[in-house]
Amino acid sequence: MPEPQSSPSPEPPGPAPEVLAAFEAAKGFMPRHEGLALYAAAVEAGALGLPLLEVGTYCGRSTLLLADAARAAGVSVVTVDHHRGSEEQQPGWEYHDPHTVDEELGVMDTLPQFRRTLYRAGLEEHVVAVVGRSPQVAAVWGQPLGLVFVDGGHTDAHANADYEGWSPKLAGGGLLVIHDVFPDPADGGQAPYRIWRRAVESGEFDEVRTVDSLRVLRRRTPAPAA
Repeated sequence: MPEPQSSPSPEPPGPAPEVLAAFEAAKGFMPRHEGLALYAAAVEAGALGLPLLEVGTYCGRSTLLLADAARAAGVSVVTVDHHRGSEEQQPGWEYHDPHTVDEELGVMDTLPQFRRTLYRAGLEEHVVAVVGRSPQVAAVWGQPLGLVFVDGGHTDAHANADYEGWSPKLAGGGLLVIHDVFPDPADGGQAPYRIWRRAVESGEFDEVRTVDSLRVLRRRTPAPAA
């Protein structure tokens, strides 16, 4: 008798081709393979029927993927950013883009580029853009979330504030996704790695998958009491 053959694992879901093209054309720093992993996490989390939240919008590159997943699930994406740029995006730093500077004020303002990115992709109606600083927004946010994607400032102060402000809002079974997690300091800043370690060591999350610098964790069910 021939041995039974195991069926191949199904391919993870992918965004609409036009959305993936818009993602690749948009300003931003997330590579395609990490973006696809983020999209798959958003599809999974969307099944909870709760909003998906992103901390750190920049010009909307990753927002497009979250919005496409949210559209399919019938939920919304909330994206939080002050749009003045993080530390490494300021003039004189490695990731500064002079095209994001407001010509009149002389300071960064990524909001216009973000809005153009969403408009061109036809995804505006699926996104709630909150312009403000993450800790202040988290302090007034009361609804459970199906996904929290942390990709904001990469100092310890900012990363810890994002983790402390938003991870308690995550529903049981919801996904915490952290970007730019580099265990080796030679590869990048350590603040996202340290909040990932906090989440793992808290006992409140289970590790789901790792795709290069993207880490996905699931809130245990039931969620800890607030």
